[in-house]
Amino acid sequence: MTTAQSSVPKAAPKFASIGSPYFGIMLAVMAVVLILSNIGASKGVVLGPIVTDGGFFLFPLAYILGDVISEVYGFKVARKAIITTFALSVFAAVCYWVIIALPGFDDDFGTAKQAALEGAIGPVPQIVLASLLAFFAGQTINSWILVRMKARTGEKSLWARIMSSSVAGEFVDTLIFCSIAASVIGISDVGTFANYVLVGFLYKTLVEFLFVPVTTLAIGWVKKREPSYGA
Repeated sequence: MTTAQSSVPKAAPKFASIGSPYFGIMLAVMAVVLILSNIGASKGVVLGPIVTDGGFFLFPLAYILGDVISEVYGFKVARKAIITTFALSVFAAVCYWVIIALPGFDDDFGTAKQAALEGAIGPVPQIVLASLLAFFAGQTINSWILVRMKARTGEKSLWARIMSSSVAGEFVDTLIFCSIAASVIGISDVGTFANYVLVGFLYKTLVEFLFVPVTTLAIGWVKKREPSYGA
């Protein structure tokens, strides 16, 4: 490469504004996925030798949506999506607390209903704390890496951006979440905890890798329909 060539500045990466309805739809789905996965995560799940929780099949979708938002709209918009989802999850946890605290019927049915609610959504605030800290850290790292790589490669190597950012984001997310949530679902020994962390990380990462073609198609679809992309 000549000196003249090396001095040519790289083109700034393309991003869309958030004036269209697509961002709002993805943000809403991301928030719903996270809230539902927080409820599901209060249940421990054993699948043969695998230890996980009831939200395992939902949570990777939040990261896939995060990849789409980061690639199309950039880090600043992705950060807004993370903070908004964070706030809505806190709001949901407060609602659960209020629902449990409200006085109910004192007959047998009412007492059974109260016990069921406490068992189902009572642990959710701690799960939400675990999820929010993990989601905030993991998604921020995921988005930052993806956007930084895009600044280097432009529109090329999308699959590499998605896979690289996913590994880092999911590892941080899983480690933080499992460390806080393990006691809620009844994990108390080191071996089971290690199983929980390893299975969670490998599963989430594998799902994202398997969905790379779908994520790539979704990103391309949104880019073509965003009038402001690259404008």
